Amino acid sequence: MGKRLDGTSMFTGVNSGLANTYAQLTGQYTDGITLENLNKALTNTAITSTTYGTTFASYMTNNFNSIDTDKDGVISATEIQDLMNRMATQGLTREQIMALAGSSGLTSLQETVLAHFDDIDKNHDGKVTNQEIQAYGVESDIEKQKIADRNRVVNNMSMFYDTDTNYEGSLLDYKYLDNES
Repeated sequence: MGKRLDGTSMFTGVNSGLANTYAQLTGQYTDGITLENLNKALTNTAITSTTYGTTFASYMTNNFNSIDTDKDGVISATEIQDLMNRMATQGLTREQIMALAGSSGLTSLQETVLAHFDDIDKNHDGKVTNQEIQAYGVESDIEKQKIADRNRVVNNMSMFYDTDTNYEGSLLDYKYLDNES
C-alpha cells in the first residue's frame, strides 16, 4: 500500500506561501500592502525572482477586495491570518488549488486532488478541506484493499483443486468419485 492521500502539506504550503509573501511585501512597502503596492511588487525582481512570490502576490492582487475585509484599502496581517484560517477550516476551491498549490512544489498532490475534486468534495460546497482529502484517501485505500483481496481469492482458487491429478472435474465431483471406488 502506498502513502495515503493527505492534504496537510498542501494546506501548509499555501499558508506558508501567503505568510512569506506577505512578510516580504511588508518589508518593502512601509505604507502597507495596497493594491497599488501589489501591482508594483509584480514588477519588482525581489518578488518576481521566484514563481512562489509571483504566484502569491498575484493571488493577493486578483483577490484584493475579498482579502481586504475592512475595506480600508490595505491588507493587514490580521486579514491575511483570517484568509489562511478560512482556507484551513472551509477548504480550498478548485481555483485556489490551481493558483496556489502548484507553486508550493506539490504538483502531484495538486493533480490528484484536482482530478478527484468532485469525489473528494463530499458536501458539494465547491471547496475541499484537509479532512475531506484524508477521508477520500482512506476510502481509496479501502477500495484498493477490497480489489486486492478479491484478486487474491481468485488467484488462489486453485487450492480447491487437486493439482497432482489429471482430473478436470468440479469441486463437487469428489462426492461422486468416492462413491464409485
